[in-house]
Amino acid sequence: MYIPTANRKLICQALFKDGVLVAKKDYNAPRHPEINVPNLEVIKAMQSLTSRGFVKTQFSWQYYYYIITDEGLAYLREYLNLPQDVVPSTFKKVVRAPAPSRFGDRPEREDRGGFRRDNEGYRRRNFDENRKEGAGEGFRPEFRGGFGRGRPQQQQQE
Repeated sequence: MYIPTANRKLICQALFKDGVLVAKKDYNAPRHPEINVPNLEVIKAMQSLTSRGFVKTQFSWQYYYYIITDEGLAYLREYLNLPQDVVPSTFKKVVRAPAPSRFGDRPEREDRGGFRRDNEGYRRRNFDENRKEGAGEGFRPEFRGGFGRGRPQQQQQE
């Protein structure tokens, strides 16, 4: 598809500025929402860059997501006559201030040496090595058939 050079440059500049580009799958849309270019031209220009390996395409929920590759970065620098030190905004490292303390001026806790010792007997109160765990010796469960989807319930004799 023929795309005017001015429109192709606008598309490439928008892609290089952020490193990513999003286009709705609407071939009849008069304009792309972010670039003053027909949406069809944006999709076809990105399709061309994808076939040359300069852009990776992801399609989800009727939207095309285009992500520039390293080869695409070099190509767009050459095409747009940009210096090597200019990079897309997604490639820049964001320096964040350290997170403020959640507890304000609360002093640090002293080291307790591993696990808490004050609840050591929580589960094993009155622990006796001779005592067996589980059901007692007199426990004899009785399973009579006839309940659920098994065989029909038997009539009890009177």
